[in-house]
Amino acid sequence: MPELKILAVDDSPTMRRIIVNTLKRAGFNDVAEASDGKDALAKMKVDRYDFIITDWNMPEMDGLAFVTQMRNSDEFRELPVLMVTTRSVKEDIIEAMKAGVNNYIVKPFTPETLSEKIGQVLKSVGKG
Repeated sequence: MPELKILAVDDSPTMRRIIVNTLKRAGFNDVAEASDGKDALAKMKVDRYDFIITDWNMPEMDGLAFVTQMRNSDEFRELPVLMVTTRSVKEDIIEAMKAGVNNYIVKPFTPETLSEKIGQVLKSVGKG
């Protein structure tokens, strides 16, 4: 896997820690955290990220609104996004894909699934 700067966006500090630890075990050591979409957009204006992992259900700005704003921005339109959420019904997955996520994982997930999905997203955007 290429060296990536990843932003993990989730309102749960526990889930962010799980994602960060899983990413580090998979070899991704440059990982930052944000507590919701609004926090993530603020951090993205200061630092450059190569990959976004976001939850859907968050306060202030949920993952769907966050991804929609990213896709409507010239600066972040092409940034790869993996959504990690408890929402598992087909309609939700379709809605997330229409908003612009590159792939989708339903919680709970295994470290292997997270690594596999990141690889699939990178390959789909020509970076894997």
